Amino acid sequence: MKTRICDLLGIEYPIIQGGMAWVATYELATAVSEAGGLGIIGAGGAPASWVREQIKQAKKATDKPFGVNLMLMNPEADQIAQIIAEEKVKVVTTGAGNPGKYVQMWKEAGVKVIPVVASVALAKLMERGGVDAVIAEGMESGGHIGKATTMTLVPQVADAVEIPVIAAGGIGDGRGFAAAMMLGAEAVQMGTRFVTAKECTVHENYKQKIIKAKDIDSEVTGTANGHPIRVLRNQMTKAYLKMEKEGASLEELEKMTLGSLRKAVVEGDVTSGSVMAGQISRLIKKEETCKEIILDVMQGARQAIKNSYEEWK
Repeated sequence: MKTRICDLLGIEYPIIQGGMAWVATYELATAVSEAGGLGIIGAGGAPASWVREQIKQAKKATDKPFGVNLMLMNPEADQIAQIIAEEKVKVVTTGAGNPGKYVQMWKEAGVKVIPVVASVALAKLMERGGVDAVIAEGMESGGHIGKATTMTLVPQVADAVEIPVIAAGGIGDGRGFAAAMMLGAEAVQMGTRFVTAKECTVHENYKQKIIKAKDIDSEVTGTANGHPIRVLRNQMTKAYLKMEKEGASLEELEKMTLGSLRKAVVEGDVTSGSVMAGQISRLIKKEETCKEIILDVMQGARQAIKNSYEEWK
């Protein structure tokens, strides 16, 4: 299946890997790109020097297109934005803000700019600002989330802009891919499914926490302070929600979660660490290579569309 996104980014399949902090290292990104999708290095809150080194390692590992996700709240966002331009990375995705001040610099360097949006208004603003596509991400996704669901957000954004729309949030198999296409998307972004990829360097405990998750294990913390984050339920989330309910200050809550994502991803502490994952976790049954994941999604989508067509004939 070819879409405008495939042509725009030079990829075989319209599947993009989410730029997850601490998770999306060059090893995962290049494996996804080698498999025909678009791999993304997640800058998260990392220093600019780390991002540059990751880009250099990715260039050694693949000659396929890959991207970098820039979290605009990163204290070194300006330096990282400059590095992305200097290294002429094929694609940049952005989150947690408006990348407007960097767009011209990136475009002059030949970088394709694709921000994550959680509303129609922001999507239209980004289109006017000259970006190449947008990622409409619903609240089913893991990590920081908005208020709209993927089912409601994607078609509204697709109707509102002329540039390609990439659907994200709650997409983990071929059925989700097919549904996203029906909603008007021209590609999907998946995060949680790729966390369990064999090439992903996260701790094995993190992968198994996702693989063994039940459908009711998804929890949202931080709603009271305006920073909702979707994670898998554990002792940390129970304690956090209890403190939140009791009216704990933002400072107290931030102190509790400081370093919690690294604790889960790197150290494998899935009891008191933050296990960010989407609502589709239960769909994932095993570890697979990135190639196996992408082919499974594409074949599943083809079958889902075929079955639907047969029913409507």
